[in-house]
Amino acid sequence: MGKNFAMEIRFVQIQEPDLQIVKAIYDWFIEHSTATFHTEPVTIEQLKEFIYINHPVYESYLIYEGQSVAGYCFLTHFKKRQAYDRTAEITIYLHPDYCNKGLGKTAITHLENIARKKGLKNLIGTISGDNKGSIRLFEKMGFVQCAHYRQVGEKFNQLLDVVGYQKLI
Repeated sequence: MGKNFAMEIRFVQIQEPDLQIVKAIYDWFIEHSTATFHTEPVTIEQLKEFIYINHPVYESYLIYEGQSVAGYCFLTHFKKRQAYDRTAEITIYLHPDYCNKGLGKTAITHLENIARKKGLKNLIGTISGDNKGSIRLFEKMGFVQCAHYRQVGEKFNQLLDVVGYQKLI
């Protein structure tokens, strides 16, 4: 399948039972990548600390391609202090089978539209410095690098940087 095929992409708000699906995708990234700095599988309770269900501002979605879950995306607090309420962190995790098919761009566009409707003015993406695919995606979507933290993480015996990308919306 090339990039020109028509995909039926839907975003469905995450509900409590969906957290098992989210956990399975996220745990894959924990075990196989540096996209997340978690090193051990997470619990559902841990997921609820940053993926909110039915929150009035910070919405979370499963991404469907046809009838299959292709990933998930969400907006969450940038920092839990009132002065930051105009800003959200944006996160996307795609199942490995659905990477490089344009879903990331579609997910960012979807979350930007939600953020605008919710009155948010600023989106922040926090990305592992070696995650070149995500960095390219965020740059293509108009985010600009605003931070670079050197060697702040270590995973798989590798020192890792974190880069911050920002977009005013």
